[in-house]
Amino acid sequence: MTQKLFTAFEPLSSKQWKQQIQFELKGADYTETLVWESPEGVKVKPFYHADESVTKCQIPMPNGFKIIQNVFVHDVKKSNERALDSLNRGAESIRFTIENEAISLDELMENLPKENVTYYFNLLFLSAEFVKKVASFSSQNQFEIVILQDTVGQLAKDGNWFVSLDKDFSEMKIISGLNFPFLSCKLEVYQNAGANIVQQLAYAMAHVNEYFNRIENISSPITFEVSVGTHYFFEIAKLRALRLLFNTLAKEYNHILDCQILAVPTKRNKTLYDYNVNMLRTTTECMSAILGGADAISNLAYDALYHKDNEFGDRIARNQLLVLKHESYFNQVHNPADGAYYIESLTEQLAEKALALFKDIEANGGFITQLIEGTIQRKINESAQKEQDLFDSGKEVLLGTNKYPNKNDKMANDLELFPFVKNNPRKTLITPIIERRLAEKMEQERLKSEVNDK
Repeated sequence: MTQKLFTAFEPLSSKQWKQQIQFELKGADYTETLVWESPEGVKVKPFYHADESVTKCQIPMPNGFKIIQNVFVHDVKKSNERALDSLNRGAESIRFTIENEAISLDELMENLPKENVTYYFNLLFLSAEFVKKVASFSSQNQFEIVILQDTVGQLAKDGNWFVSLDKDFSEMKIISGLNFPFLSCKLEVYQNAGANIVQQLAYAMAHVNEYFNRIENISSPITFEVSVGTHYFFEIAKLRALRLLFNTLAKEYNHILDCQILAVPTKRNKTLYDYNVNMLRTTTECMSAILGGADAISNLAYDALYHKDNEFGDRIARNQLLVLKHESYFNQVHNPADGAYYIESLTEQLAEKALALFKDIEANGGFITQLIEGTIQRKINESAQKEQDLFDSGKEVLLGTNKYPNKNDKMANDLELFPFVKNNPRKTLITPIIERRLAEKMEQERLKSEVNDK
């Protein structure tokens, strides 16, 4: 029956489809009416066809994804208990964020399972001695531990090195010699600050290229920590293009290991008011991450903007991924986006545009130089302002915020965290890249009106 169904109709060429569409348009211009352009300059057609010149990208993909639970380590005992509870409730990996060296690894990892669980140590400091201790602990106790260390990301987000360029890279070279997974490129800041997708990809390549240039013979996998936005198919293509570009660049340095992609939903489109909509946003963003080939995903709790970490928010965020994995079967098909003409085309176009921008960055001194000169920050600000203008004018919609807002929704008494950009005047080497949400100004005005109404 299936074979007869597909052979019962004559195949139509893309030319025939265009002719029929042009007829239906009754004289309207095909390009102006149906072809639209993204902020990255990618032209999106109304349909894609096999007979058009779409180059199929050969991109290695992981076999499924792991569900990550983030745990900030302040009280070691409580962090251990939270990690164990999360693993018992469906998490498959833990990402510990560690502030300083004064923690007991034995206490932190006590009774935690060793088989089929990866523990990521996100370090907010730089210490080769601590990494040596972790590597030794991992070997002796048979834990799979991956260090997430990123001195270039520290400069971009904080405005300062941990110590200085020379001292930071001296430590990184020592760590590299341990032959232990250690290197991360924290790319979330670019997306959360408003960079468009081409910029995100180009900055990712320029970011990791600084390490290839300054640390010889990196022999362990490199991890990309990526923020996933709301433009569903474009975000799928973004992750595919990221892997494609990395493998192309890595070959130039004889680095044969595929990268690891850790994804998390963006904060940029999340809202304080009508916060339950955040669950819809994070669900589609996690779907994009899965289909794009993320190795692991940590979801963003719906109340992360204004509540401290809490059991309910964590459980809902984790359950979203569990539903996608075990009830929606997103984990059952390997590389499901492979062969989709639209996604293949987007992947190719984004990769080509990002490669051109990457080459321009390298021709003008490289990523660190352009950060110090302020070029990267200026370009991100320009992109962010264009998106902000679209939001302010209502052309970019955040449901419940700039369209169909609930005027009776009150939030002033529910804020456990400050949900806006904080002003913290201090001396920095460069202007840091500042993460900023689209709805911040509108939300501040609403909170102010709440206070005035009392």
